[in-house]
Amino acid sequence: MQTLQAPDAVVMIRPHHFCSNPETRDDNAFQTLSNRSADATSETALAEFDTAVARLRKAGVIVHVFDDSSTETPDSVFPNNWFSTHTGGHIAIYPMFAANRRLERRSGVIEMLKRDYRVQDVIDYSGLEQDGLALEGTGAMVLDHIGRIAYTVQSNRADPILLERFCTHFNYEPIAFEAKDVQGRDVYHTNVLMGIGTDYALVCLEMIVDPARRRTVAERLEQSGRHVIDLSHAQIGEFAGNAMELTGDRRILALSSRALSSLTAQQIAIIEKSAQPLPLDIPTIETAGGSVRCMLAGIHLTRRTERTPS
Repeated sequence: MQTLQAPDAVVMIRPHHFCSNPETRDDNAFQTLSNRSADATSETALAEFDTAVARLRKAGVIVHVFDDSSTETPDSVFPNNWFSTHTGGHIAIYPMFAANRRLERRSGVIEMLKRDYRVQDVIDYSGLEQDGLALEGTGAMVLDHIGRIAYTVQSNRADPILLERFCTHFNYEPIAFEAKDVQGRDVYHTNVLMGIGTDYALVCLEMIVDPARRRTVAERLEQSGRHVIDLSHAQIGEFAGNAMELTGDRRILALSSRALSSLTAQQIAIIEKSAQPLPLDIPTIETAGGSVRCMLAGIHLTRRTERTPS
């Protein structure tokens, strides 16, 4: 059954010139360089993407696919950073930190949403890039759509002023915190260490630097009625936190094959009480520093009519 947390439709961007983005390597420790040729890397990423879309559709998820033909947008496969949708017919468009990521925004995606779904308003924050502000969507914020909380790692991808503005507009409570990996490096996006489902939450509490803030995050997740699955640093390194709950023929947890393999039997059993894990094999795409959650821009809007996905 669909819940506020688990949409039944997503937007995905098919990348034709995929590569690891040189403009984001300095602060994204999850990126790795491939020793393969650019053409081979791009071709493999495209095949991984198409297989992932097919598996999601087979599971009953509505997938709206847009082709990206630009050679200047290596991270276009991760659209969740530049827009988000919200119940009641609201869309947000976000300012991006890296200059070449700003080119990912596409009017065609927003026009499709207006055509096929009930959209009341579009709040566009992207002009604030001129002021040096960034808030990279549901990468920078992990949203509890039920409890109305925006969990946010403090970074150059999540300006605190803009976070407050978003939360005021969209009626979320901001809970911001500092997070570092096991080597002491700042975490660039919240959704690499946290994913929230309907009845459970995946999170690496140990990465939250301040003990009081760590307790606050754990308590607020528990107070929402969710089972907190505390991930290890090693599991975060395998992208176990970068997962998204969706509704298809039943509720599923979309995550990478690598991420699922890192989870323990006990952790999987907790997830399976609420959702069926759906592993997607995307090792090439993961070299860009993001995984399955980053590829999925959830649609939390009401469909106008039943349509065939574009």
